[in-house]
Amino acid sequence: MSKSRTEQMVDRLRDLQASSPDVEASAVVSVDGLTMASALPSDVEEDRVSAMSAAMLSLGERIASELGRGILDQVYIRGESGFVILMSVGEDAVLTVLAREQAKLGLLFLDMRRAAEDLTQLI
Repeated sequence: MSKSRTEQMVDRLRDLQASSPDVEASAVVSVDGLTMASALPSDVEEDRVSAMSAAMLSLGERIASELGRGILDQVYIRGESGFVILMSVGEDAVLTVLAREQAKLGLLFLDMRRAAEDLTQLI
């Protein structure tokens, strides 16, 4: 029996976390704030991550457009304990990653781009 699309997306998120030790958690969220797939620790509220990801994506798209920066590619937030990075997955979803503060961003962006391309095929 083949896996559902959601199971395949979760597998891809787990692969991302396995290949990038700086990734603490990840999720694929629809543009309207619904979780499509996630690999989040039990102490992270899935609904909260989804809602905030959709809000940040929407705001980022608006800023990029109104300030003449073109189509939004990614949004990243740096806090004292690490990063929240959002990257578009096609036109209908966003890949959200929570990363450690020591994360090597260049490698992480590359891994996320590859994951986003794979996830686009599953959506």
